[in-house]
Amino acid sequence: MKQSKTKVLSNREVKSDAFTAHFSDPKNAAQLYSALEGVEVAPEDIHITTLEGVLFVARKNDLAFTAKGKVLVISEHQSTVNRNMPLRSAIYYGRTMEKLIDPKKIYRNKLIDIPTPEFYVFYNGDAPRPPETILKLSDSYLEKTDTPMLELIVRVININLPENHQILEKCRPLYEYSWFIQKIKDYISSGMSRDDAIVQAAKACEREGILTEFMQEHGSEVINMLFTQFNMEDALASNYEEGFEDGFEDGFEDGKEKGRTEGKMLNLIQQVCRKLAKGKTSLEISEDLEEEPEVIEKICQAVQQCGPEADTGKIYAALQDLKQP
Repeated sequence: MKQSKTKVLSNREVKSDAFTAHFSDPKNAAQLYSALEGVEVAPEDIHITTLEGVLFVARKNDLAFTAKGKVLVISEHQSTVNRNMPLRSAIYYGRTMEKLIDPKKIYRNKLIDIPTPEFYVFYNGDAPRPPETILKLSDSYLEKTDTPMLELIVRVININLPENHQILEKCRPLYEYSWFIQKIKDYISSGMSRDDAIVQAAKACEREGILTEFMQEHGSEVINMLFTQFNMEDALASNYEEGFEDGFEDGFEDGKEKGRTEGKMLNLIQQVCRKLAKGKTSLEISEDLEEEPEVIEKICQAVQQCGPEADTGKIYAALQDLKQP
C-alpha cells in the first residue's frame, strides 16, 4: 500500500474514526447527500459542520454537513443502535445551530432562515436488523401524546453489505466503506485476529481498487482509526450503555461516569490481551500503552486467572476481585 506522509497517530490521539474521515471529504459527502435526498449536489455545495467532542468521549463517529438548505447529521454504529439517538441528536442539532447562527440575531424580529435538519444512523453491526427503522424522541417522553409539541425522528439504515440496501447502489463511497468493514468481518470469521483482519482488509482494498484515494491520503492512519474504532464499539456496547441505564436508578451522573470508566478499562483489557498473545511481558505492555506498570500487572494477573480465551467481561470481574482489600 502506498504510504502517505501523514503522521501515524496513536490510539490515544485519534479523534475521528474512519467513517467520519472518509465522508468529511466533500466529494464523498456530496454523493452521500445525493443518495439520501435524491438531489444532485456539487462538492462545493457541501459545508462540513461536524462538532468537536460534543457527545462522544473517546472518538468522533458523527458527521454533520449542510447542502441545499439542509443539514444532515449522521452517526455510524458498529455494535448496537442506541435508543437515545433522538435525544443525542437534539442536543447535537442545538449546538450546531449555535455554531451556524449569530446569537445576536435571535433577539431580532426578522425571521432567521435555518437549514432543515435530517438525522441518520448508519448501522453495520453483527446483530440482525431490518433494512430501515425509525427512532423518535417522543418515545422517551414520560407522558405520551399523539401530537407531541417537540418531535425528532432518526432514520436508521442498515448498511451491512449482505443487506444490500439500495443506498449502497446509489452511493459508491458508502458501498466501498461497507465493503471494507465486511471484509474485516469475513477475515475475523475465518479465525483471524481482529488486528490482523483490519490490516489484511486494508491490503484487500488495495488489490481490489476499493477506497483508493482514502487509503492513499491517510495511509496507515486508517488502520489506527479502525483499531480504536472497533475497540471503542466493543467497550461501549458491552458496558457503557449498561452503566448509562443503571445511572437512572442510582443517579444519572454516577451511572454515566461508571459506564465511562468501565468502558475505558474494557478497552485497556482488550489491548493487554492482544499483546500478551504476542508474548509481551507486563512491563513491555506498560511501556507500549503508556500505562502504569501496577495497572497492567493487575490486568495480567486477571488474564492469567481467567485464561487467555476468557471474554473481557470475565477478566474485568476478576480484576475487580484483585482490587478488593
